[in-house]
Amino acid sequence: MPLFAYKALAANGSVTTGEIDAADRPEALRVLDRKGLQPVSLKETAAAASAKQTSGKAKADDKAEAKEAAIPDGPIKLKRQEVVLFTEELSDMLSAGLQLEPALKSMENRQELGNLKAVSFKIRQIVRDGVNFSVALKKVSPSFGPLYCSLAAAGEASGALDDILKRQAHYLKTLAELQARLILAMIYPAFLVLAGIGVSIVFITVLIPQLTALIHSSGGKMPLGAAILIGASAFISKWWIVILITLIAAGIFFKAWKDNDANKPAWDRMKLKLPLVGPVITSRFYVQFLETMANLVGNGLPLLRALELSRDATQNRGLRGELDKVIGQVGDGRSFSKALIRNGAFPPLLIDMISVGEQTGKIDQSLRRAAERYDKELDKDLQRIMALIMPSVLIVMAGLIGTMAYLMITAIFQTIANLK
Repeated sequence: MPLFAYKALAANGSVTTGEIDAADRPEALRVLDRKGLQPVSLKETAAAASAKQTSGKAKADDKAEAKEAAIPDGPIKLKRQEVVLFTEELSDMLSAGLQLEPALKSMENRQELGNLKAVSFKIRQIVRDGVNFSVALKKVSPSFGPLYCSLAAAGEASGALDDILKRQAHYLKTLAELQARLILAMIYPAFLVLAGIGVSIVFITVLIPQLTALIHSSGGKMPLGAAILIGASAFISKWWIVILITLIAAGIFFKAWKDNDANKPAWDRMKLKLPLVGPVITSRFYVQFLETMANLVGNGLPLLRALELSRDATQNRGLRGELDKVIGQVGDGRSFSKALIRNGAFPPLLIDMISVGEQTGKIDQSLRRAAERYDKELDKDLQRIMALIMPSVLIVMAGLIGTMAYLMITAIFQTIANLK
């Protein structure tokens, strides 16, 4: 029987080494688990004289090899629903008292999870080697994203990984519901836009040329509106390929510009100033920032360290720059609320709620109440945007089609008058 040399962590945190006899590596790991040891390294050092194995052992080895062969190489992409399911399952297990590796092992044994089985297996292998959970997430799948990994790092640092994951699962489900509502709300406007484009094509290719021929045959003077419409139609008909290529090139150039690392801070600041979109981004930042701060401070992390982790979890570089200023002032000895006041970029209501928390010594509760308040404000902003989409599209399309129809009808009536 093979002999394995191991180095492991005991329950009290001490490092222990030794050797164990086991049929194979998985069996050696199970033996260490039964002893309450967390393996750091496990290597085979020798083999037993007898190499004969039973058929049951051979079948078990074949199954283990097939399982490892089924794990794809490289990063594994997950659907959003799979990310939500992974987050919910893991947070529930951690809340129930399981350690991270046994929780991942349990998820790995869930056959119905599909890709999550492979993700859980690879994350557990990386975590077992002493790598942080947040780093393992980033290595295994790009679907978790920078924000998810940063929040996981904050949860590991504060010891509140289960709470952080629960809130992240709630955020992902809310985002999925919002996108579903947005898609449903955009179905009718999309049909209107397509219908408007179709009508415009008919106007340009059929009706306007006929109107031009009619006006010329009558010998009448062409109205100014009709002349503008006909000129625009002729220009589009002649140069539509150039216009299309220009629009595509402009889109590619804009995407390349905003994806450039040197331009990302400017683009993030521009997004904060956009109508309707800017308030939603700001409200979402306040909710995420306040919830993260409440969890970190509530679990005993120092305020300065909590601010640094919350800043790392902030994706917008404009807002991250404001947090950098606050962190610098808190590091110089100012209180959190006074640093926010001196910064000038944060709303007075938020500062007042944090100031009350500092005075009562319950800043985590104040941060959580502020997060709930801004969460309601975010929901109102989203509902307002959803309510404005439909009438905005209707007004634009009605104005476009109505203007074209009015100019054509005016030209037709004037042509009839000239004929009389």
